[in-house]
Amino acid sequence: MKVKTRSRGLVIAISVGVALLSVTVYSATTNILAVGTIGNSQLFDGPATVTVRTLTIKPGEELAWHYHPGYAFNVVKSGTLTVEDGCGGTETLTPRQAFEEMDGRVHRAKNLSATEDVVVYNTFIMPEGKPTTRNIPGNERRCGPPEDVDECKNDGWLNFNHPQNFISQGQCIDFVRHRPRNLIPVPEDPLN
Repeated sequence: MKVKTRSRGLVIAISVGVALLSVTVYSATTNILAVGTIGNSQLFDGPATVTVRTLTIKPGEELAWHYHPGYAFNVVKSGTLTVEDGCGGTETLTPRQAFEEMDGRVHRAKNLSATEDVVVYNTFIMPEGKPTTRNIPGNERRCGPPEDVDECKNDGWLNFNHPQNFISQGQCIDFVRHRPRNLIPVPEDPLN
């Protein structure tokens, strides 16, 4: 009986070890500065949560593939940030540059520096109850969703696998034209 117990314990220990080795550990740190609730947000036609934080990414680190189920507005405070789109392409941002992440587009952030931290100020506006970020399972690179109909043309529809695959260019265009979107109206400035 002791042999079976030890064997079972060894199998469990090996399984836990393999599971731990397959988990990617990120050292990026976040510091939540403030969280507030909008009772009836015009963006979502209902309650929303606003979260303001700092994100620090260590030299050489790349974050997991992820998306934001709402709006994310960002300002690079220090360092050089590289944002890689799941569909290809990268954007490099330096201090005082800002960027937005909308429509649930899959991306990840990288710090390609060997010596300097990247610090980013993030402001998230999410429907109440939604997290600020959703990591893609298994850290799988995914492409999507399409942001405009031009991305669907010239066989571009074949690239998308988030939140779904498309069977034709027409289906991709239909997705773009009919997916719910919140457009922020910009009032005219009466003093300008």
